[in-house]
Order: sequence, then structure tokens, then C-alpha cells
Amino acid sequence: MNINISNASGEPIYLQIVNQIKTLILEGKLKEGEMLPSMRNLALELRISFMTTKRAYDELERDGFIESYTGKGSFVKAQNLELYREEQIKAIEALLMEAGEKARKCGITNEELHELLDLVNGGDQT
Repeated sequence: MNINISNASGEPIYLQIVNQIKTLILEGKLKEGEMLPSMRNLALELRISFMTTKRAYDELERDGFIESYTGKGSFVKAQNLELYREEQIKAIEALLMEAGEKARKCGITNEELHELLDLVNGGDQT
């Protein structure tokens, strides 16, 4: 499993791990039932604290992406794509709220903002 950690990122290391593993699962690069590296092995591989990998795995389990079994390890859980879609919609809403706020401060109208959205999406997406 290829996980890249950036110390320059403003994002905590455990969240970098969580987000990268979620992406691998949702892109199908990690399949249902596939075993993840042990928390200790991942910590050694990434040269980070065991507690950091534990926190990442705990969050992945809480979010329904993995299942962990004492003495056996952690495995990719069957995915609820609707749950993932809802998670992504929330993230997009937050970004759009920020964009709307900046647009209002600059005097950009909603129509202009819609045009910008269409432009960045490659045209009308109806």
C-alpha cells in the first residue's frame, strides 16, 4: 500500500492516512475483504508513531471503511457508495459556501458565479 505523508501539509498525519486509504478503497485499489498492513507495520513503514496509525484505523473503522478483529488484523469493509456520496456532497457544500462568501465580498453576482462554475466544469452540465 502506497501512502505518502507530507510534513509540510497543514493536515494532521492521521487524516492524511485516512483520506488516502479511503481514496484507495473507493477507487477499487483496495478491495472488499483485503487485509491492511498492521498498525505497527504501517507506523514503521511511514516512520511515524503507532498511536498515529491507530488513530487513523480507528477513524476508518468508525466511518465504516474497515473492520478490525483482535488478533487477525484490519480488513476493507464492503462500501456503501451512498454514504460516500453524501460525505463528498458535504465537502463540496463547504467549498461552495466559501466560494459564495468570497464572491459576495468581491461583488460577483450569483449569475456570474454560476457561469464560473459552468466554465470550470467544462461547459453546461445539465
